[in-house]
Amino acid sequence: MEHELEHIELRMYQDMHAAASEDLSARLKLGARVIGSAFASVAGALPASAIAINICYGLGLEKWATREDVDEIIRLYADAGVQRYFVQLHPEASPKALDGWLAQRGLGQTRGWMMFRRGRETPAAPTPTLTVREATAEDAQAFARICCDAFDLGDAAAPWLATLVGRPGWHVYMSFDEDRPAGTGLVYVEDDLAYLSFGATAPAYRGRGGQSALLRARVLAALDLGCRVMATCTGEAVSGDPQHSYKNIMKSGFRECYLRRNYVMPDT
Repeated sequence: MEHELEHIELRMYQDMHAAASEDLSARLKLGARVIGSAFASVAGALPASAIAINICYGLGLEKWATREDVDEIIRLYADAGVQRYFVQLHPEASPKALDGWLAQRGLGQTRGWMMFRRGRETPAAPTPTLTVREATAEDAQAFARICCDAFDLGDAAAPWLATLVGRPGWHVYMSFDEDRPAGTGLVYVEDDLAYLSFGATAPAYRGRGGQSALLRARVLAALDLGCRVMATCTGEAVSGDPQHSYKNIMKSGFRECYLRRNYVMPDT
């Protein structure tokens, strides 16, 4: 399938929004909008740091973008009160003037996001000092708390993330130090595609192999479910950054696929 990595990520975000109750959606000012070929995820009540949720991608990919599309995206986030958000461009995004249109409207280019792809190879077994298992309903709050802290989503997002534990299509895994929650990671599966996201470790437990073990557990889960392709992404490799997430992803059998250009509205 053409652009299948973008498709599975889009479906993950769409279903994440669908998981929120009407009341929760209203409290968090959630919204999901298709504009041209772009998909915009909006959470107006979350802090400005919640750019893992306030994100728009796919612009100019399935069909050419227009200036009106760019204006509508900017207006959507402004109307929701979102101060900072990402607009990410696939390498094939068209027209070529799209980058210039975003810059003309005040968005600046920042660190890109690398998309990774993986097939059905069996992953190597790491040697972590933490145990990993699939999360249960009793773990939902701990899962949400670790994710909210790691991704700067704010406490208000915790009830939303907690709804993903046990939801059809979502498989949440956690690492533990004895009975103490240490890290998180989930895999969203639809048909024969899988997307891995929300990999995070509480500061006290970093450096103990937990994320490698969580990646392996999610890959094995996707293999058991018959997935043909798995995708994930993280910030591009840049000088001076230790690239812990990037290196763990590569060690888990993923390969660099393409870099999405990333535009952000600057701090106000």
